Amino acid sequence: MPLIQVVLASTRSKRFGERPAAWVMDRLGARTDLDAELVDLRDHPLPFYDLATPPAHAGRTYPDEVTAAWAGTIDRADGYVVVTPEYNHGVPAVLKNALDHLSIELRRKPIAYVGYGGTGAARAITQLRQIAAEQDMAAIRSSVPILPDVMVPALKTDTFDVEMLASLDRRLDTLAADLVWWAEALKAARKA
Repeated sequence: MPLIQVVLASTRSKRFGERPAAWVMDRLGARTDLDAELVDLRDHPLPFYDLATPPAHAGRTYPDEVTAAWAGTIDRADGYVVVTPEYNHGVPAVLKNALDHLSIELRRKPIAYVGYGGTGAARAITQLRQIAAEQDMAAIRSSVPILPDVMVPALKTDTFDVEMLASLDRRLDTLAADLVWWAEALKAARKA
């Protein structure tokens, strides 16, 4: 069974991302074809990327313990679901910084996106697909945009329930099925 990490890509205070991440974890946790693990970027306070040697050329040599721990965490997974907002029509800086610290840990693994905001983070997801291609990843076609009609009611409550996002279950199920297929195929290919 593949290990799928759900990466919470916002570190802001009072972030909305915890709510869709909880929903994704709930739904993936109910599946029998994968193991899910939450990875919160708040738990990995990486320095601003300024390495002299790019990660693609450094192998598994890390400049500090924080970067080594981040790389080790990400390396365990067979695939990823990134839960992301969109800031100024783009990728959150903390997410881009986290990805820039990695290379071989991500190679030949699938990645999918759950985005939230005015456009469901469509522009951020488009940019993340380009980043994934450069990092030799397989970006899954399916994504889950959480648009204002679903997001606003879930944002305005102090007592969030994952069922508030249940209208998106079918989209997430399609994403998960595709992600599992790619994770299994690429895992077998990496072993060969």
